[in-house]
Amino acid sequence: MSRYGPRIAALERRAERDRAAVAVDDKTVLEPEKASTYLREGAGQAIWLYVEARTGGRLVPFSPAELEALERAMNRWLECYTRCYGVAFDADFTVREAAELLVQTRNVDDVGQLLTGTPPRERC
Repeated sequence: MSRYGPRIAALERRAERDRAAVAVDDKTVLEPEKASTYLREGAGQAIWLYVEARTGGRLVPFSPAELEALERAMNRWLECYTRCYGVAFDADFTVREAAELLVQTRNVDDVGQLLTGTPPRERC
């Protein structure tokens, strides 16, 4: 287990709780304004943990179980994000592709939109 193991486990537990709270069969109407919270306080933290471990001069190796847990957490929060727009989405992204987008865009809201296509981009 890497030194990030406890943080990854905590993120995964939170993500699973959040995802259960916004289950697709739930009749609760979610507000699009809440979507950003799932990105900033959820998926973004998972993505940033990965970036932090991969930069700074020393590459921290994740065990396969840690990497899977980190990706599962990020994907659950992306599902919460799309649910806020009334979209049922089965996220299956790698944390690496999300991290690359975050480094390029420097904005976790853009990362969520680019990965999920939710909400649709307006064309000029």
